[in-house]
Amino acid sequence: MVVVGAGITGLTTAALLARAGKRVVVLEARYVGAGATGNTTGKVSLLQGTKLSRIAAKHGDDVLRAYATGNKEGQDWLLRYCDEHGLDVQHQDAFSYAQSPDGVSTAEDELAAGRAAGLDVSWCADADVPFPYCGGVRLADQAQIDPVPLLQSLAAELESHGGSIICGARVHSVSGRGPVRVDVRVSTDDARRPRKVRIAAQRCILATGIPILDRGGFFARVKPERSYCLAFDVPGDVTRPMFLSVDSPTRSLRYAPSAGGDKLVVGGAGHTVGRADSPSRSIEELTRWTRLHYPGAVQTHFWSAQDYTPVDELPYVGPILPGSESIYVATGFDKWGMTNGIAAALALTSRILGGRMDWSAAFASWRTGELAGVPTALQANLEVGFNLAKGWVSPWLSRSELSDDGGAVSGPPWRMHADSVVDGVAHTTSPVCPHLGGVVRWNDADQAWECPLHGSRFAPDGELLEGPATRGLTPSAEKMSG
Repeated sequence: MVVVGAGITGLTTAALLARAGKRVVVLEARYVGAGATGNTTGKVSLLQGTKLSRIAAKHGDDVLRAYATGNKEGQDWLLRYCDEHGLDVQHQDAFSYAQSPDGVSTAEDELAAGRAAGLDVSWCADADVPFPYCGGVRLADQAQIDPVPLLQSLAAELESHGGSIICGARVHSVSGRGPVRVDVRVSTDDARRPRKVRIAAQRCILATGIPILDRGGFFARVKPERSYCLAFDVPGDVTRPMFLSVDSPTRSLRYAPSAGGDKLVVGGAGHTVGRADSPSRSIEELTRWTRLHYPGAVQTHFWSAQDYTPVDELPYVGPILPGSESIYVATGFDKWGMTNGIAAALALTSRILGGRMDWSAAFASWRTGELAGVPTALQANLEVGFNLAKGWVSPWLSRSELSDDGGAVSGPPWRMHADSVVDGVAHTTSPVCPHLGGVVRWNDADQAWECPLHGSRFAPDGELLEGPATRGLTPSAEKMSG
């Protein structure tokens, strides 16, 4: 069997299949943990912002309870695994809270949904925190982890059972119906000449954040979202429970133990991929907020992550097409992969090995309840169409100035080019995303090109960072403007 993607879903699925005696190879385009898992805040919580109330509004209590049950099984499995393998876990309460009086009703909706889901949630009118808090939902004894040691442990277990991981192996097509043919470009010393390999397997599991195959149209059923995290050294006490605001702007907090003392991790500044004018300005605002409420805070780390919000709020886990049992997908975790990713692995391995998990119907890749997401899907795809047109017209009508350590797209539609300068090094590529022809935009925080259609991202020189595109931007012969 072939698993594509070495994040929490891919490695857990591969390790479970290898335990069962299956021959498994994991193909990873970059390195273990390069995607969402390696950049998550690591919250292992069943209280997930406004997630439960959003599911309840579209699907009702039965589906809500099934979703919560799947997440609980994922959480239980992960915490058992960490205990058995000596991995650090911090057990803390989780809060979904209102920052202002306007957000209180949203938090109350989450309280009602949590109770309907069977969770032992309670209302806390006050909390001992230095930032604005107007009431919120509390769920005791949740957990947080560092995801990197977890991935390393899963990789080691997979290999101990005879499985293998190949990094620098980018899958660009999968064909056939069992055996399937997986076409891979494997990195070599000459980056311009990857080695092409074809692997035959009975089944292929796409655990790539968003499926890299267009079959099933999953790229149109999820919205790519980027968010940012900052770590701070804070004088005095660090807030220890996990907090996530239910109103805007998003504020996510947890603490992280380190050799030099506990750090405060603050997340937020999220946006749809490729559609923010200046992510760095939003990050500056997040930094000011932290220093206002934690005087003397000193930033030590910065990172970002990408995840995918499903149109009907539920993950998609299962066959890429109805009736197919040769290619599977797992996507739409909506920033809650620590529990959803494990649940997806349990559902996939159960299906492949002949087991049964009743709650997995709420995670199905094809389900009748998805009709609830049709209005959201229509709106999302209207936005895609608008951004497609805008990307082709805007560079022609207005000249974008290229700044130091920046990027800009310029030129008429028949001769557009994407120029960037990072650390004094200039690059010029085509700005046209090879997935469906969107025109990329510059992310000034990550210093990367982003497609505003379906979230493909590229390095300044055009190298592909993440899909659904399966190749990078085409090098351009255009000279740097200005």
